[in-house]
Amino acid sequence: MTKLSVEDLKQIKNKTLVGMALRQTTPSVHVTIHMGDCGLAAGARDLVKVFMGAIEQANRQDIRLLVADCADAEKCGNEPKITVLSGNEAPVIYQDVTPEKAREIFTGHILGGTVLTEYVAK
Repeated sequence: MTKLSVEDLKQIKNKTLVGMALRQTTPSVHVTIHMGDCGLAAGARDLVKVFMGAIEQANRQDIRLLVADCADAEKCGNEPKITVLSGNEAPVIYQDVTPEKAREIFTGHILGGTVLTEYVAK
């Protein structure tokens, strides 16, 4: 068994503190990526990576990334879809989300507070 150094223990402590801070912070924004069969087939996994990277880069512990099943199983199409719930506003469902659109939604809506109506599900 390998012995842990003081530096190893400090790194473990720092990672644990970050994880605890995430659980203790009240989220101001929830981003749900809909990953039903059709969403997965359309590339929803790539969106998880994009949002995780964007949240980390923005250093925002108040943004929660969630995954869920279809947004509306009876209306499959225009996948992948994401839902953004910010504060007390009504949820906004975006459709046909590509990684590029996801970055725009993150910057414009999640960080900037402006709904990108051209991508909103109709």
